[in-house]
Amino acid sequence: MAPTLRSSRKVATASLIGTTIEWYDFFIFGTAAALVFGQVFFPSVDPLAGTLASFGAFAVGFIARPVGGAVFAHFGDKIGRKPMLVYSLLLMGAATVGMGLLPGYDSLGIWAPILLVTLRFLQGFGVGGEWGGAALMAVEHAPEHRRGFYGSWPQVGVPLGLVMGTATFAVLSAVLSDEQFLSWGWRVPFLASVALIGVGMWIRLGVHESPVFQQTMDARTANRMPVLEALRTYPKQIALAAGSFLATNSTFYVGSVWLVTYATQELAYDRTTILTANAFLSLSDIPMILAFGLLSDRLGRRPLFLAGMGLLALFAVPYFWLVSTGSVWLFVLGGLVVQACRSAVYGPQSAFFAEQFSTRMRYSGASLAYQIASILGGIAPLLCTALVAWTGSLYAVAGYVAFIALVSMGCSYLMAETLRSGLRDDTGVPATRG
Repeated sequence: MAPTLRSSRKVATASLIGTTIEWYDFFIFGTAAALVFGQVFFPSVDPLAGTLASFGAFAVGFIARPVGGAVFAHFGDKIGRKPMLVYSLLLMGAATVGMGLLPGYDSLGIWAPILLVTLRFLQGFGVGGEWGGAALMAVEHAPEHRRGFYGSWPQVGVPLGLVMGTATFAVLSAVLSDEQFLSWGWRVPFLASVALIGVGMWIRLGVHESPVFQQTMDARTANRMPVLEALRTYPKQIALAAGSFLATNSTFYVGSVWLVTYATQELAYDRTTILTANAFLSLSDIPMILAFGLLSDRLGRRPLFLAGMGLLALFAVPYFWLVSTGSVWLFVLGGLVVQACRSAVYGPQSAFFAEQFSTRMRYSGASLAYQIASILGGIAPLLCTALVAWTGSLYAVAGYVAFIALVSMGCSYLMAETLRSGLRDDTGVPATRG
């Protein structure tokens, strides 16, 4: 039975709300790492080393993401997409609340940063299984001619989660003194996750399993070791898909995490102003992601990937020049252009990645590609800090952004267009159903 618009919208909405909550949990760590973790958990080192240590802890979550992605993908391709979405949400929520309750270095000494890094690893492990399940539920429930559009709904969870997290920190930063914010204010966004996880669980338990995957289970064609089989069957597709996402993922964390620190510490931007500007930029991302997802159902997936990455490579130097002016309006202007470049990739990504793989290995193939790229994305704040410390120039970061944009553009060029081929069945050929 072909998916109906009603069922497609229900599943896409559930995926959107669930991913918003999970990414909220994941991103508030990045904001806290930029603003307070260096002082709370790494106070015995000098400010630069504390910032590097804090961003190092942030990067641990990205190292864990491929591990979580592989584990969740294994079971997602064996027992179903829906159970994995429930488990990933529970794990993420428990780790986030644990961070909000964790005493600082002054109380626990060396155990404080050790436990922080452990909880961050669990966060990364949980979010590693999130994207593949949410994206595939939306795409596999979607009508054939709207996979790009409905697949973009869970993608919106990223900017929405960032808006929620950044806005929460911006409000706390505005109403609390520096002493209050450092003492207890930063914990509020982490503890608020309890209520959000409850909402997410209620919504996710109410959706049905993917009909495309259910057909595979009914036919008893699920693979015993889907992750290994995906690596053997689709090594080229996984590598190219990961490369195509590299710049989109990396520049997201350059703007949302590293620039928060650099702009406030080196360029004299007001902390609350930068947090508010980032919240606005993330909010503007939402209609762009949906629009590019819809556009990909007409023009194709690959042309949008190529256009977005080509423009990003050209705009890298002008972007950082705008940032360096000290004007928040030019900061926002540059950010809007970069957001558009990333949205051209992120909007159609769920459909493009899902269409590369057969049903019984789709969770594994798509998740591995996404999370491999995320490792390099997660270390981007650390790399940017080191590049500026080494060269003394913001334009070293511009060169880094231009380079990875060209890498992603090249990988996108080598990927096959999938708009007309549809989702692949378990023989690896285009399926006839949406």
